[in-house]
Amino acid sequence: MNAETALFLLLPVAAVSGWLLARRQEGRRGGNETSRLPPDYFRGLSYLLDDQHDKAIDIFIRMLEEDSETVELHLAVGNLFRNRGEVDRAIRIHQNLVNRTTLSDEQRVQAMFELGEDYMRAGLLDGAENLFQELVEKEAYLSESLRHLIDIFQQEKDWRKAIDAGFKLEQAGATDVRPMIAQHYCELTEEARRKGELKLAREMLKRARATWPRCVRASLIEGGMAMEAGRYEEALLAFQRVEQQDADYLPEAIPMLHACYQQLGMPQQMLDYLQTMVERHGGLGTMLALAAMICERQGGEQAAAALLGYLCEHPSLRGLDQFVELVSRCDNIEDQSMFANLGGVIKRLVEDDPDYLCHNCGFQGKVLHWQCPSCKHWGSVKPLHGIQKKPPSNRVLSLVAP
Repeated sequence: MNAETALFLLLPVAAVSGWLLARRQEGRRGGNETSRLPPDYFRGLSYLLDDQHDKAIDIFIRMLEEDSETVELHLAVGNLFRNRGEVDRAIRIHQNLVNRTTLSDEQRVQAMFELGEDYMRAGLLDGAENLFQELVEKEAYLSESLRHLIDIFQQEKDWRKAIDAGFKLEQAGATDVRPMIAQHYCELTEEARRKGELKLAREMLKRARATWPRCVRASLIEGGMAMEAGRYEEALLAFQRVEQQDADYLPEAIPMLHACYQQLGMPQQMLDYLQTMVERHGGLGTMLALAAMICERQGGEQAAAALLGYLCEHPSLRGLDQFVELVSRCDNIEDQSMFANLGGVIKRLVEDDPDYLCHNCGFQGKVLHWQCPSCKHWGSVKPLHGIQKKPPSNRVLSLVAP
C-alpha cells in the first residue's frame, strides 16, 4: 500500500473518530449509550480498502438515511474523493447530502458549498454558479462563494457580473478586490473599442480609473485611444502617469511615448525623459530604450558607453547582448577602456550564475549537493553546462533603426 492510499484510508477514520467522540460526549451528557460505531462503517471501510469505491459510497449513503448524524463522515469522504480527482464520486455523496430533508441549516449550506466546489472541479460552471448564488443570498460562506463566482464569471468573460460580485465581496470585508475590478472595467473597455463603441469605452475607462487610480492598464488604454484620435499631448500625459502608478511598467509605455514625442517633433524631450526615468527608477528596459535613443541621435559608441556604465552597476545578459549589438554598429571604438570594463561585467555575471541545477525540482546553487536540499532527491543535482535559459527578447530594440 503506497502513502497516498494510506492517507486516503486514514482520513475517513479520522473523520469518523471525531464524529464518534462527539457522540460519546453527547451520550454521557444525556445518559444514553451512543458510543458504538455503526457496523456499516466497517463494511464501507472494507470496500475502500479493496478499491471498491462505488460500493463504499452506497454503504455511506445508506448510513446517512438511517442516521443523519453521519453528515460529518459524508462530508469528509466526499472531500477526499474530490481531492483525489474522483469528482463524480464526490458529487454523488454531496448531492445526496443536499437532498436530505433532515439536515440542519448549517449542515445544508456546508453540503451546498462542498457540492459547488465539486462542480467547479468538474467544470460544471452553471451548476456551481447556481449553488454559490444561493449561498450568497443566504449570506452563508459569503466571501468564499463570491470569490468562486468571480472565478466563474472571469472564465465566462462575463465582466459585468464579475464587477457586481467584486463590489459585494468588498462590502463583505475584502480589501484586495479593487485592482481586480479595475481590470474587469478595462476588459469592458477593450470590448467596446473592438465594437467601435467609443462612448461606452470612455465610460468604462473612467470607471476603471475611479475604482483603482493606480491601474496602469487604464492609463495605457487611455493613451492608446488618444493616439488613435491624434491627440498626442493628451496621450503623453496618460503614458507619463505610469511612472506614478507603477514604475516597473515603464517599458510598456516607452514605445508609445517615443511615438508621441516623434509626432510632436520633440525627440530631445524624449531623450531627457528617459534619462530622468533611469536616474529615478533604473530598470534595464528603460536603460535599453535610452541607449537606443542615444544611438539614434549621437551614434553607437556613445550609446555603448552609456549602457556599459549602467551594466557595471547592474550586470545582465540582456544588457550585455545589447551592448554587443551597439558595438557592432561602430566602425572604430576609440575608448578602449570600455572593453576592460566589459570584462568586469562578464565576471560579475559568471559569479552570480548558478553552477548546479536539480533536474527534478529546478533548485539552483553554487555547491554540489548529492541530495537536493529542496526536493530531497538523490543524484538529481548536476553541473550546469552553459546558459540555463535563453534571455527574453528585447522589445525596446525596435526603436533603433536597422
